[in-house]
Amino acid sequence: MRILFLAHAFNSLSQRLFGELTRCGHEVSVELDINDDVSREAVALFQPDLILAPFLKRAIPADIWRERLCLVVHPGIKGDRGPSSLDWALMTGETRWGVTVLQADAEMDAGAIWATSEFALSPGQRKASLYRNEVTEAAVAAVLQAVARVAAGGYRPEPLDYQRADVRGGWRPAMRQADRAIDWARDDTTTVLRKIRSADSQPGVLDRIAGVGAYLFDAHPEHRLRGEPGALLARREGAVCRATVDGAVWLGHLRPRDPEDGYRFKLPAAQVLYRAAAELPESPMPFWAADGPTYQDIAYREADGVGFLSFDFYNGAMGVAECERLLAAYRRALQRDTRVLVLLGGRDFWSNGIHLNRIEAANSPADESWANINAMDDLVRAILTTDDRLTVATLRGNAGAGGVFLALAADHVVARTGVVLNPHYKNMGNLYGSEYWTYSLPRRVGEATGRAIMDHRLPLLATEALELGLVDELAGATPEATAAAVASRAAEWAAADGVDGAIAAKRAELAAVGGAEGLDAYRGQELERMRLNFYGFDPGYHVARYNFVHKVPSSRTPLYLARHRSLRHEPGQGSREAVASAG
Repeated sequence: MRILFLAHAFNSLSQRLFGELTRCGHEVSVELDINDDVSREAVALFQPDLILAPFLKRAIPADIWRERLCLVVHPGIKGDRGPSSLDWALMTGETRWGVTVLQADAEMDAGAIWATSEFALSPGQRKASLYRNEVTEAAVAAVLQAVARVAAGGYRPEPLDYQRADVRGGWRPAMRQADRAIDWARDDTTTVLRKIRSADSQPGVLDRIAGVGAYLFDAHPEHRLRGEPGALLARREGAVCRATVDGAVWLGHLRPRDPEDGYRFKLPAAQVLYRAAAELPESPMPFWAADGPTYQDIAYREADGVGFLSFDFYNGAMGVAECERLLAAYRRALQRDTRVLVLLGGRDFWSNGIHLNRIEAANSPADESWANINAMDDLVRAILTTDDRLTVATLRGNAGAGGVFLALAADHVVARTGVVLNPHYKNMGNLYGSEYWTYSLPRRVGEATGRAIMDHRLPLLATEALELGLVDELAGATPEATAAAVASRAAEWAAADGVDGAIAAKRAELAAVGGAEGLDAYRGQELERMRLNFYGFDPGYHVARYNFVHKVPSSRTPLYLARHRSLRHEPGQGSREAVASAG
């Protein structure tokens, strides 16, 4: 079938569904929701058999859904209606939730139901993490079922009927800041965490902290520090600790409300509260995994002759500080007597490369970009030149740009079955990229496929990455199952004699390219191109970064997404077909 996506943005869910439906043999094109006339034009050009709205913030024009079958992906159980579905589910302590695919109709979220899929909702989940994991998996199941029913014909969707026993939801209005407001003199830690996590990653909880009006994000419990409720207690690697009535929470990121309080996008809390944070005592981050709840974005543990170095950076962004701290932890892990070292990424993201928000906030974004890419390169170099043990990259969450090539620096790459990879840089103003990709990518897939991958601006499913050779193994349908599977495999490798042979082969491969110095030749060539991106006459990277960080609405849909606007539909440079044929 010809399926047209109407979407507010090509977000993680839209990318996953795009890949899954394309893999099923459907012809999929995307139109970003810019205005009604543009949507009408897209329908006229593409003549779709089905219109799918995986992520919309406003209603589809009535003249479109009256003439064409339009299915909306709603992140709620049967009968749930309203724009704050996940927010309310988390705030009210629901234990089971779901995704419903319903037909667009005159009443918002009240159309006939084509498919639904439910999942368990655990206490303490963060909205963004829930969306990227359980909601996405349920959406894939429901959408594939709905599309199959449309393709087969004859299926009669179920009208919304609140008299049915399986219809548990109802209408709930948009959640207001008043519904989330924190009373620091009364709210316990669990309540504070629930309010912030129900608003993460948007819109955040509006509060006043150290005299600054800001939206709160990225909250973590603290089990040792105590103080007067509402008071700031300590700082730790960009986060600040704030007391509750029965404990404390770490706040990792803030977004200032007013321009006079700083930039109006998310930054580490201590950077936003730089005056107040400077007066707080530093609470060092432990290296070993903590024995109780606390804020720890890097942690190390050992089991069965295997070292596990985990890192979980907010939204997968790695600035200079994150790169340097992870490199220091990696070097410390290499001092341990282990035969296998597992790099375990976060539940939501492995890595998305350089920290665009921090770069945008810098006095000189060009200088900060240069420092950031070199810090990433230093980390990648350390992994590439590790020749005394087996290194394993474990992608439990999605990866993009330099984050993909950070993973490829390891000897063995394992990915969760549902992750999405964007192994390219061009969408950020034709950025060239570094992280030794000109060495590690051809080494894995060959020159032709490597070039096709870098020209290919669309996301890759984990299954496609496996077929291309970008990853070596898929394991687990959930982040937790992936971690458990890798732990079991790594213990087997650590006990096997074959590890010695793998290490010897790695040393020989490194020697063949001239060792670390030979690798640095690749880095030097990459950085020559990156210097032009940062300091040259073409402002493309700086404009794209600004638009990304400030969430500037798209003025048009890129042609690599809007295939209906291309002059030709046949495979060409940068298409999924071109990547497949190159392989």
